[in-house]
Amino acid sequence: MSLDTVGPAAVERGARGSGWTSSFAGSGALIRLILRRDRIALPIWIVMPALLAIGIASTFTNLYPTAQTRQVFAAQVASSPAETALLGPVHAPTLGGLVAWRWLVPGVIILGLANLFTVIRHTRTDEEAGRRELLGSTVTGRHAALAAALIVTFVADVLAGFLVAGGLIGSGLPAPGSLALGLGVSATGWTIAAVAGVAAQLTESAGAAKGIAGAALGLLYMLRAIGDGGQSTGLGWLGWLSPVGWAGKIHAFAGERWWILALFLGAIMLLIALSAVLETKRDIGAGLWPARLGPATAPPGLRSPLALAWRLQRGMLLGWIAMSAAYGLLSGYVAQVVASQLLANPGMMEFLARLGGDAQPGDVVFTLFFAALGPVSAIYAIQATLRLRNEEVARRLDLVLATPASRLRWAASHLLVVAVGSAVVLATLGLTAGLTYGFSSGAGAGVGYELPRVLAAAMAYLPALWVLIALTAALFGLLPQLVSVSWIVLVGCLLLELGRELQLVSQAALDLSPFTHVPRLLLGQGSVAGLIGLVAAALLLTAAGLVGFRRRDVSRV
Repeated sequence: MSLDTVGPAAVERGARGSGWTSSFAGSGALIRLILRRDRIALPIWIVMPALLAIGIASTFTNLYPTAQTRQVFAAQVASSPAETALLGPVHAPTLGGLVAWRWLVPGVIILGLANLFTVIRHTRTDEEAGRRELLGSTVTGRHAALAAALIVTFVADVLAGFLVAGGLIGSGLPAPGSLALGLGVSATGWTIAAVAGVAAQLTESAGAAKGIAGAALGLLYMLRAIGDGGQSTGLGWLGWLSPVGWAGKIHAFAGERWWILALFLGAIMLLIALSAVLETKRDIGAGLWPARLGPATAPPGLRSPLALAWRLQRGMLLGWIAMSAAYGLLSGYVAQVVASQLLANPGMMEFLARLGGDAQPGDVVFTLFFAALGPVSAIYAIQATLRLRNEEVARRLDLVLATPASRLRWAASHLLVVAVGSAVVLATLGLTAGLTYGFSSGAGAGVGYELPRVLAAAMAYLPALWVLIALTAALFGLLPQLVSVSWIVLVGCLLLELGRELQLVSQAALDLSPFTHVPRLLLGQGSVAGLIGLVAAALLLTAAGLVGFRRRDVSRV
């Protein structure tokens, strides 16, 4: 950040022009600074949901051109609790209803993650890097940074929502439903931004704040999934506890319920007020949960680059392990409930044959679950690898290199912890899901059979995570200023996976995503050759990153 971009005079002008109280003084100047810093990323995640919605509308128009074909497809979805849990119910067997069903969850994830990272980047990350303290020496109020980050994300979400509505209207869909769908996802994004604002006050680490907000987003998604998929089991009320599920309850294109937006408004106001109150109860640079002071001298077990990497990475890893265990337990239970419902439904035989030949219902359910949860684990992999860049920018790397530790040992130690940590996260997911599913399938009789199969299906995603870790490491070593491009790559991979399902992209484009090469072991699809190729690619990218890091200068920005 350049001091010329937001100097004392600029901040003072923003304070005078805003007319806000002193607590929010300088918010206008900080908004302009955020827009300048995010001038590339911001337009991308504003336009992306609209392009995705238009693509889905075009695909469903071609695949299901008549009302009869749409009704048949909607009936298949309604008879599949697995798809209902993952994507929600189809509220109307019309083109608009199908578009709302298929677009809603990806739209929420795109805007939710974008808002989460934007808010924390311009609040907690700036504090951790010392930039917030520098700005605090100018005419800026206590809540200026938080207010600026929230205002930018809120306005961006409004623009994204209107672009979605305009794109769907241009595709021939009714205006009320298009507007309801766009505003519903925008409101969900606002809520997640407010959650990130609260998370930014709790800890002094930006990584930990992202982990807390990400875990909250994942929990809200799971509550929605259980609520939507468990309507027949009396668990539908759980969906009302999750703002992620409220957008679907607006019933776009199916008799819109506009009053749901009032729920969003109440939750957003409550979360913003909470974040503002928490911000007044801590010092700049500190978190509400104070960091523990360490001993004056390091113990013998902490006197190596690998031990240091583990010490720095363990908090995030333990958080993701706990989250994976919770998701696994819920997934195993939901899979058993859904599998029982599928077995009782003769009409699902055609659906099972289409997905996995002679696969069992539980195999199909877990394949769908891991297709969603496996890539989510890549968030941990990339976030943990980016710790390399954070240590460098914060100049803590200089202190390490002043010791006998070499660059390669330091970087390789972090990458080793992340690679093993990714395996542990996936293993935790597979173990807990397999245990829950096995025990619930017959007093523990099925554990010996189900656990190894479910665990193997989860671990099949590990080489794909290693590729993303290696790509991030390569960017860190060769182009450190562009290391955040790894997030764009992850989003691109997820969009390619969606494009494969909707038949929007060619096989050549799909092969660019590492997740395309992950075999669906439970369905007997895929081969080991794809995994070998992923491991080889990960090794090459890692080697390139380490060589590049060894040869380049240690940067400060």
